[in-house]
Amino acid sequence: MIFRRDRFSELVRRQLDLFAEDEAELLREAEEAERVYDAAERDEAEEAYGDYQLVLEAIVERLEELRDTYGRTLDEQARDDYGRSFGRAARKRFPALTGLG
Repeated sequence: MIFRRDRFSELVRRQLDLFAEDEAELLREAEEAERVYDAAERDEAEEAYGDYQLVLEAIVERLEELRDTYGRTLDEQARDDYGRSFGRAARKRFPALTGLG
């Protein structure tokens, strides 16, 4: 079996580092929303979960925008490779973001 190095891994790592820096407030908001949900009483849990999901959706949308903006500069094959690399790295770095395609 031949293993090939992911040619986009370093680029994606840097993009995600910048994203984490630029969106630090939103990421903190997600952590806080998760804590609120985890601590919520039964009658408050549904609303807290909804609030948490809204923050996660905002993060996913911003990550997809970042991915798609750069992806448009690539040819189709490279765009597919980049998209897979970006998705893998983003899900690994931000595991709560299951909606990231």
